[in-house]
Amino acid sequence: MRKKIVAGNWKMNKSLDEGLALASEVVNIVNDELTNDAIAVLCTPFVHLSAVSKIVAGSDKVFLGAQNMSEHASGAYTGDISADMLNSVGASYVILGHSERREYHNESNAQLASRVDVALEKGLTPIFCCGESLEIREAGTHVEFVSNQLKESLFHLDAASFSKVVIAYEPIWAIGTGVTATSAQAQDMHKALRDVLAAQYGQEVADGTTILYGGSAKPANAPELFAQPDVDGGLIGGASLKARDFVDIIKSY
Repeated sequence: MRKKIVAGNWKMNKSLDEGLALASEVVNIVNDELTNDAIAVLCTPFVHLSAVSKIVAGSDKVFLGAQNMSEHASGAYTGDISADMLNSVGASYVILGHSERREYHNESNAQLASRVDVALEKGLTPIFCCGESLEIREAGTHVEFVSNQLKESLFHLDAASFSKVVIAYEPIWAIGTGVTATSAQAQDMHKALRDVLAAQYGQEVADGTTILYGGSAKPANAPELFAQPDVDGGLIGGASLKARDFVDIIKSY
């Protein structure tokens, strides 16, 4: 059975005190109200990780994730963060290849392949992001484009290693725009990606892979999105900055 995951990507938001308050509120509400088998991942700014780790410690429903990671183990890489550093503060997940990182920092598929390798080697679960722009969507080449992201960054992995990766499909045209893909559009794309995975690794591995939807999900549309057979959760941006909204999304299962 695939894991049901709702990951909150705080992006570059919240002071440390604000972040600690948010994390505490999420954990408290989850502990009090969550009865389904979904899990939450809080992907906080780097400066929050150590302190938030203490808040989620001991929870079997809320886990800690980072927003990025270097492919290098250590050295003269000012401003970068290594996998060992993430492990040392209790992170268990890491977002790799978010569309904003690809656009603003020119992260390539080859570079992300190296980061995936390091994350897996160090016991971190990659949340690997893939997705297309509006231009590519309108051209009708979105399945081919996103499939290529998977092939160039993940398909060097053997089946056992690949099975440890979480995929997050993010239609770039629906991130921070208030526009959300319809549930049918989300399902169509998730199913297409699962078919690509099946062609590479076989149906059993494809059926076991968690694929999250990452495009402006919120409490109002989460139930319909999560009801789709190939949508296994969400990578949540803006709505993850409000504890009640974020937990209500998790409760949509």
